[in-house]
Amino acid sequence: MRVGCPKEIKNHEYRVGLTPGAVREYVAHGHEVIVETRAGAGIGADDNAYKAAGAKIAQSAEEVFTRSDMIVKVKEPQASEWVQLREDQILYTYLHLAPDPEQTKGLVGAGVTAVAYETVTDDNGALPLLAPMSEVAGRLAIQAGATALQKANGGRGILLGGVPGVLPAKVSIIGGGVVGLNAAKMAAGLGADVTILDRSLPRLRQLDDIFAGRVRTRFSTIEALEEEAFASDMVVGAVLIPGAAAPKLVTREMLSGMKAGAVIVDVAIDQGGCFETSKPTTHSEPTYDVDGVIHYCVANMPGAVPITSAHALNNATLYHGLKLADHGLKAIAEDRHLRAGLNVHRGRITNRAVAEALGYEMIEPQAALKAA
Repeated sequence: MRVGCPKEIKNHEYRVGLTPGAVREYVAHGHEVIVETRAGAGIGADDNAYKAAGAKIAQSAEEVFTRSDMIVKVKEPQASEWVQLREDQILYTYLHLAPDPEQTKGLVGAGVTAVAYETVTDDNGALPLLAPMSEVAGRLAIQAGATALQKANGGRGILLGGVPGVLPAKVSIIGGGVVGLNAAKMAAGLGADVTILDRSLPRLRQLDDIFAGRVRTRFSTIEALEEEAFASDMVVGAVLIPGAAAPKLVTREMLSGMKAGAVIVDVAIDQGGCFETSKPTTHSEPTYDVDGVIHYCVANMPGAVPITSAHALNNATLYHGLKLADHGLKAIAEDRHLRAGLNVHRGRITNRAVAEALGYEMIEPQAALKAA
């Protein structure tokens, strides 16, 4: 199979779908790999590194899309990219379709077979291709929030860990999954006063065991959310419903009770965000102010640390990527975890959460593959 890797074009996105090390693996499996020139510049991998790994260098994204049977990316295709996709191609990347009707319409119209990293599952029911970026985003959320809390950046002017004799910042984290766990590790490690809210009692028990009293846990109710938001210097949104739009847990009305200069970091923004006032921002302009509360809602947070995140992502995506390259649609038909990742196939939506969020008729992946 011809496997193509175009350069990412989203604002300040420096990651790359295939590292040179991953290219070597695809080539070793007998595949031809086509990489757009300078695709790996953001991680310090030049064209020569890709050539040494066995890739062929394309001079444009158009050449990659035209020549490839399978496209491997990091972020969702932008408008100039989805129009280059076609029915006989596999697209393997993050999609986050539920809050993005325009992209969904573009992929449906292209007829492409789109496998989303964020809905591929494993035997434990987890999301193994989403996990590494959730780890990065959770840790970055605290770094970004701490910076936004500085007075010169519009924040309250409070140091996350405080100093002897001065209380630390209070950080509340909504969601105790991978993002929430990693955000809590960073915040507690810096000395902040941390509370995690979640609706799963078994998960709250796990978190209590992990942190051994260094982090408080609280069952998430409307009252608990209000109390924590009003008392906090930083609130991190770390809620995930696989494939679906994130629920709006903190309302516009709640902002009026928050501290002036408090910071919201919405890691769930890829799925629409879990704060009512959230809207996607970029690394160029990462924050905005609503009612005196600073919002950080960058939709590709791990792109800020591309060397770490690109290698972590490739480690996670390589196994299923090789299966797709080796066996094509047969791999999806025979592997239930890849079928869970199938979001669009030849003009049909094959993920229930996406279909319900956007008003499409959903077809089961197996039925879609048979019909095609």
